[in-house]
Amino acid sequence: MQTSIRGLLAATVLAGSAFMASPAFAQDETDPPSDFTITGNAAIVTDYRFRGLSLSAGDPAIQGGINVNHSSGFYVGTWASSLQQDGADVYGSMEVDLFAGWTGEVTPGLTADLGLVYYAYPAGDGVLVPSGASGDYFEPYASLSTAFGPATAKVGVAYAWKQEALDFNADGVGDDNLYVYTDLGIGVPNTPISLSAHLGYADGAQSPKFLTGQSASYDGGFDYSVGATANITKNLSVGVTYLGVEGNSIDGFSDDAVVGTLKVSF
Repeated sequence: MQTSIRGLLAATVLAGSAFMASPAFAQDETDPPSDFTITGNAAIVTDYRFRGLSLSAGDPAIQGGINVNHSSGFYVGTWASSLQQDGADVYGSMEVDLFAGWTGEVTPGLTADLGLVYYAYPAGDGVLVPSGASGDYFEPYASLSTAFGPATAKVGVAYAWKQEALDFNADGVGDDNLYVYTDLGIGVPNTPISLSAHLGYADGAQSPKFLTGQSASYDGGFDYSVGATANITKNLSVGVTYLGVEGNSIDGFSDDAVVGTLKVSF
């Protein structure tokens, strides 16, 4: 994936050079815009929290991603983050997500987003899985979102079917996980500040009650957060989020936390 993205960027640069070198093409303003757009971002966070639980042992992480979007609504992309685990190397030092999907308006004012993400841990040893299988797994997702004035609302669901990588209770049988959530956001009028709130519920292998040792079974549990983001420039933003999760409070893993973010988009 990284090679293809780099190749696409290189081709874009070369095409741009050829375009600039030819006055005839440079003066032609009738060419239609490209059906493809490329967007990306890079960020530093004070803690990488995934559904309320830290995957960086409460320490900072470096993250970034790139998307290739088509005018039809179809897209592909990748996103990565550094990882850290205390006393284990199940997932290694890096997470790389590969995803593809479609987004578009299904009715006036209502936008859908459907896709599939592959969570990959290239340096992990997968030792939590009895068979020694990789910790990599697939997860389809779907969401509906709408806007009303300066506010936005989204409801979504992600379901990872039974896979060996989710056999966290070590019974030798692949397990599944269901995650449902809602997000709310609002831009503060006449300011560069936006506010957000999130509530999620995991039922299955990623239950925070199970992963923090509060329950011996996959009882469902909530995670929640509230935050604010300020745009410093068109491409640079800073944010702060307070978050919590159900289950036992474990320092650097499931304790309530305030997470800061410095992000650049392009």
